[in-house]
Amino acid sequence: MVVKKPKIVIIGAGMAGLTAANKLHTVTASKDMFELYVVEGGTRLGGRINTSEFCGDKIEMGATWIHGIGGSPIHKIAQQIHSLESDQPWECMDGNLDEPTTIAEGGFILNPSIVDPFTKLFNTLMDHAQGMKLSDSVSDTEKSLEKKQEELKGYGKWSKKLLEEGIFAMHENAQRTYTSAGDLLSLDYRAESEYQMFPGEEITIAKGYLSIIESLASVLPPGTVQLGRKVTKIEWQPERKNHEPMNVENGYCSRPVKLHFNDGSVMSADHVIITVSLGVLKAAIHDDSGMFYPPLPSFKADAISRLGFGVVNKIFMQLSPTHERKNEHSEGWFPSLQMVFHSPQSEMRHKKIPWWMRRTATLCPIYNNSSVLLSWFAGKEALALESLKDEEIIQGVSTTLSSFLSHKFSNGNVNAEDNSQGYGVKFSKVLKTKWGTDPLFLGSYSYVAVGSSGDDLDAMAEPLPKDKPLASPPLQILFAGEATHRTHYSTTHGAYFSGLREANRLLQHYHCLGIYN
Repeated sequence: MVVKKPKIVIIGAGMAGLTAANKLHTVTASKDMFELYVVEGGTRLGGRINTSEFCGDKIEMGATWIHGIGGSPIHKIAQQIHSLESDQPWECMDGNLDEPTTIAEGGFILNPSIVDPFTKLFNTLMDHAQGMKLSDSVSDTEKSLEKKQEELKGYGKWSKKLLEEGIFAMHENAQRTYTSAGDLLSLDYRAESEYQMFPGEEITIAKGYLSIIESLASVLPPGTVQLGRKVTKIEWQPERKNHEPMNVENGYCSRPVKLHFNDGSVMSADHVIITVSLGVLKAAIHDDSGMFYPPLPSFKADAISRLGFGVVNKIFMQLSPTHERKNEHSEGWFPSLQMVFHSPQSEMRHKKIPWWMRRTATLCPIYNNSSVLLSWFAGKEALALESLKDEEIIQGVSTTLSSFLSHKFSNGNVNAEDNSQGYGVKFSKVLKTKWGTDPLFLGSYSYVAVGSSGDDLDAMAEPLPKDKPLASPPLQILFAGEATHRTHYSTTHGAYFSGLREANRLLQHYHCLGIYN
């Protein structure tokens, strides 16, 4: 009998998949241990990492931030490949702007002394929701707000109560994009408290997040990564027929997993590492596609079903050339805006501002003095954006600005002389992301929803078959991706760690760890 090299197929050429492939190859390449493939349904590398360009600037359609540089493997790779420096402007190269201009609907610029106490109160309550002790700062904040009642008189019909509700809604909208939860009430805050952040500043990658992906893939031999190969069915063997010790076909050890592709081809494997998004897995268990045959066991399907997976989208908008800055060296020529809206039910709201704009928090240049503005959306409005025409988006944003920029800024950079399109602010081009309707992703990133827990994230990471080492071939289906990491879900470094975890699981299975690495 001739025994083939173990064949490992990784589904998905994103961060998790390419990290696993990189590890498996680099550890065993000298011994030629495995037959290794990465199959990707799309036509590009990166998955939910998609660096692009818009109006001459480098932008991120997907993953954007290195969340804390202290101990981050992504930051370490970026340093090693010199991706943190670039002569070309890029998105968020200035980092998070600390002092945006906060404006209430109707054009009222809010003094930080008004906004900051509400912000502090919101953050304190968020901390308390995650299990932290509620300090005396809540009552202290309320007292300080009462003292500022006089300052509110210059804000038209904006009362203290309405401002509190509006500023809270602004922070809620920002929080929804951080978590991808369309409704913050759907978050399990106690479980979310397990989420861990790396220390240090949050930065973006000058040469683009895709440079990390390309570095990981660069070591793989030609032909390892196969693009345009979408898996439609995964057959596996939870139990070996008649509990035979080995199933032999034509003199070779048979491979227990069969992958069916959309072009009708079939590939057999000893081990398959699935790195598709939680959104794709949800679709696989909730529709009749029969992606898994036999179906996934209940512990796995239930975890997939309970966990949350939301939609977050961005819109990039280029200011028209007629709105270019007059002074090339002037700073803040278009301000970073935090927008405080009236509630959708309020009679004081601007009736023509579209509902989806009322659910965003900011509209900011992608870096200081850029002519490209960026806004983030989550939930239903993020999904609605995907079907809107560019003209509809331009009209919606312009109508919003016509209310918010109805007063001149003190530096004279934004004026109210022309109210035909956002009081002098005109746009010439729009680019939007479409993560919700892309069949390869069906969303953006995961969160711990009410009814789920960190245990579900652990269940996501469990390989199949489970607890049947003698009844069936082991480690047939392994799972990686950000939704399989208990403390770093929703992040690229979580995906990276999960890819390493599953590669190490197979290396340990074949007694490779500590021998070749």
